[in-house]
Amino acid sequence: MLAELLLAVVYGLLLLGIHRKVIARIQKRPGPPIWQEVLHILKFSFKTTWVPATASGVLFVGVVIIAIAIWTAALLVVIAGGSLMILFGIYMLHKIVEHGFGLSSGSPYGKFGGVRSVISAASEIPLFVSVSVIALFTGTLMIDEIVAFEGANGPLLLLAPPAAIAMYLVILSKMPFGPFSIVESKELVSGYKTEHFGIWRAGLEVCNGLKTFVLLNAFVLVFIGALPLWLLLLLMLAILVSLSFVCALTPMLSPFDSVTVQMIITGLMLVYAIVVWVMI
Repeated sequence: MLAELLLAVVYGLLLLGIHRKVIARIQKRPGPPIWQEVLHILKFSFKTTWVPATASGVLFVGVVIIAIAIWTAALLVVIAGGSLMILFGIYMLHKIVEHGFGLSSGSPYGKFGGVRSVISAASEIPLFVSVSVIALFTGTLMIDEIVAFEGANGPLLLLAPPAAIAMYLVILSKMPFGPFSIVESKELVSGYKTEHFGIWRAGLEVCNGLKTFVLLNAFVLVFIGALPLWLLLLLMLAILVSLSFVCALTPMLSPFDSVTVQMIITGLMLVYAIVVWVMI
């Protein structure tokens, strides 16, 4: 498990570095090296670590530990072929953790980031509609059973493309510099992460690497199926690059517009789910 965890963190961080590089090149900038996120962890690990005087010390430190723990648990669920409901329950729990990050520091930037994390919960609603469509097609929410279904019937990407698009948009909402990245928009400095520094910030970077790896890995398993490790990593990279193109070519939406777009997507997905339910 330690090897899988190390792979997830390092590869997830490299994916985030590639994400920044692709966006920069599309925008005709040189961009940072693709290993920049790994360097961030090393840099922050040796920086002075403190807890702000305005912070709630237990919460300020605890949310970092909890964030790493829940995405480690999510990785275990994916590796074990566990339930999608557990995986996406963890995803929803992360939204609460983001809110805790914002409230813990006492910084106004952090507080606004925490509030926006609650507003951005609209981006999770299409996820549950997508899960319901998956259950209608496969009759299960266990990842290993979904993979077995795909082995017999073909990828869900072809059988239920709107569900794949909905989950793709959910992953897009978690990507930095994207149209739905209202939690980390520039007017909030670094949003809920503004006051976390030193080893605490390094922990946040570990969490970001894990989160990116788990979400992309789950997407490939659920909508394409079981693959050799090298091909799995390659497809994750291809999906990441496509997300980077979207982020580079679309402006960041305001909080109101972000919620509006997500609710429209939810409505369309709900209509699709009803049609699938009636047909099946």
